[in-house]
Amino acid sequence: MTDIMKTFGSKVFNDKVMKERLSDSTYNELHKTLKNGTSLNPKTAAEIAEAMKQWAIDNGATHFTHWFHPLSGATAEKHESFVSTAGGGKIKLEFSPGNLVKGEADASSFPSGGLRDTFEARGYTAWDPTSYAFIKDGILCLPTVFASYSGEALDHKTPLLRSMNALNTQAMRILHLFGNENVDHVKTTVGAEQEYFLIDKKYYDLREDLRLTGRTLFGAMPPKGQEMHDHYYGSIKTRVSGFMKDLNEELWALGIQAKTEHNEVAPSQHELANNFLTTNVSVDQNNLTMEVMKKTAKKHGFECLLHEKPYAGVNGSGKHNNWSMKTDTGVNLLEPGDTPSENAQFLLFLVAVIKAVDEYQDLIRISIASAGNDHRLGASEAPPAIVSVFLGKELTEILENIENDEVTVSHGRTPFRVNISTIPAFPKDNTDRNRTSPFAFTGNKFEFRMPGSSASVATPNTVLNTVIAEELKKFADELEDAPGRSEAIHALIKRTIQQHKRIIFNGNGYDASWISEAARRGLSNYASTPEALAHYLDPENIKVFTDNGVLSEKELQSRYEIYLEKYWKTINIEAKTMLDMLKKDMMPAALKQEDRLMQTLRAEKELGLTGENEYALNTLKRVRELLGSLSAGCTELGKTLSGERPKDAGELAFWFRDEILPRMSGLRKDADELELICDRELWPIPTYRELLFGGD
Repeated sequence: MTDIMKTFGSKVFNDKVMKERLSDSTYNELHKTLKNGTSLNPKTAAEIAEAMKQWAIDNGATHFTHWFHPLSGATAEKHESFVSTAGGGKIKLEFSPGNLVKGEADASSFPSGGLRDTFEARGYTAWDPTSYAFIKDGILCLPTVFASYSGEALDHKTPLLRSMNALNTQAMRILHLFGNENVDHVKTTVGAEQEYFLIDKKYYDLREDLRLTGRTLFGAMPPKGQEMHDHYYGSIKTRVSGFMKDLNEELWALGIQAKTEHNEVAPSQHELANNFLTTNVSVDQNNLTMEVMKKTAKKHGFECLLHEKPYAGVNGSGKHNNWSMKTDTGVNLLEPGDTPSENAQFLLFLVAVIKAVDEYQDLIRISIASAGNDHRLGASEAPPAIVSVFLGKELTEILENIENDEVTVSHGRTPFRVNISTIPAFPKDNTDRNRTSPFAFTGNKFEFRMPGSSASVATPNTVLNTVIAEELKKFADELEDAPGRSEAIHALIKRTIQQHKRIIFNGNGYDASWISEAARRGLSNYASTPEALAHYLDPENIKVFTDNGVLSEKELQSRYEIYLEKYWKTINIEAKTMLDMLKKDMMPAALKQEDRLMQTLRAEKELGLTGENEYALNTLKRVRELLGSLSAGCTELGKTLSGERPKDAGELAFWFRDEILPRMSGLRKDADELELICDRELWPIPTYRELLFGGD
């Protein structure tokens, strides 16, 4: 039996280990550095490096790495051993302060969006001491940022840390307006809910589309899908439970507070949720969680699928991003309190968030845009592409009353009863939950439901922090010198509600009428990634990033190029994979089916059997029709892919959306019908029935 208390954090150079292994002066100097944002002095860095090296060696590590998150999407690491020459054919184990604080990576081989040419290779990784070092697979991993030789951010973490600093600066200005002089800083916190699928590895290995693209490009729905809702919160199968047990132990050892696990709605779909932590730490831990998930799954004969839509016709996988703000004194700034209508500080922060989401809808949509997520948004428990805010009945009523100068009557928390005498009553939450809302208030935080399961949540949180910091800055600028501050705060809250209430929507986001209603309100609706990215470099979006010191115009331009390239390259790989599977797997299987049917008809004729075999004749006819359609479709798709295409990055993304995706959809439709009429033993790849319900 696992001793969680001993296991938790055993592979982490955390605060407890630092207290044990560092001198009091070095420990205090490090914390002072973290609090004030100053550089480590050489003596302090040297002692930390030596203590970290010895701790790592004591725990079986032989190498170290700067662990970072480049714009390719995956985490990256370059391993260096502790071994150093001591002379005379001997070695010593060494880890210098320079090894700790700085590393070097090839900055021209990672995506840079034009920031780096091939001959401009030097890039630096720099230790992020606010995120604990850890040991993974015998390697000491140091969480770092990654930047080019000329200082531009080439990773997801650098702008995230900048955005956290921007929000802290502006939130502190607001808190000082309310007399909170005991607060030193404000941090954003995040709890990520990670959805994923498990698939038996023997089936995964036989699916070229899953191995190369992460999703099934073909597959007819089996007779049963998720319509019975029997998998959701259902009893966890023994084999999956074994995987979850090992996963938890691995994560706990890495200091990751894996909290909640359960079956999700779709067959073979599951969820893992971690506790709330400071945003950059939470992002690091979610990246690490995804990596550990995939490794642990293999040990149990599974493959872990993190694609947003691995199967058509059933739920996709998201990563709900629960976001809030918290002071170093432990106060959640989005906690309404017992009487939210009388809590001016809470209301000011609340309307700042509402205003930010309204004014920067496009950036929020862009922050979660990807080819994979386009398949998921607006379907089966994923929110639509239209950004809106859910507040719930009580908060909406409070804001309406402020807008209309009416007094809010506190309803308190009503008891929840089910009219069974043995079941005790308990107070209901003040808000329901809206699963169709992209950005829902859930008691003391906002649940951003749009991010996809495979993506880093660094980007959406960078955007949230930045745009909310911008609104807090505008609020502070207006209020700091305002006479009659209480009246000025009330007037600002009221005006903000009046100007931005259009973004508040508590209804059903799946209702078709919401599309027209959102358009009437003037809300944007970017159904695809190219539509969203077309607004990335709008002047107001460049300004909000540059004014808050989060991303420079050059860095924004590079990310725009990278996101567009990733979109069309993803579809390009999928299209080529589809052609390969059709030509080498499905169409040959159809020819075998055709031959088998013709042999049956010839044999019946030779035997002199009277009457036509309608099944064989009709099936043969349809197989031939589908083969003809697939052959023509493959030729057309192949010619389109190899033909002339736009040179402009933005136009190229739209071209893949408009010219390639529809052709792929048509080919899939024909292939999926062919699967349904081919003999099971002839079909060359595992079907949805096996993928979703096999491998127990």
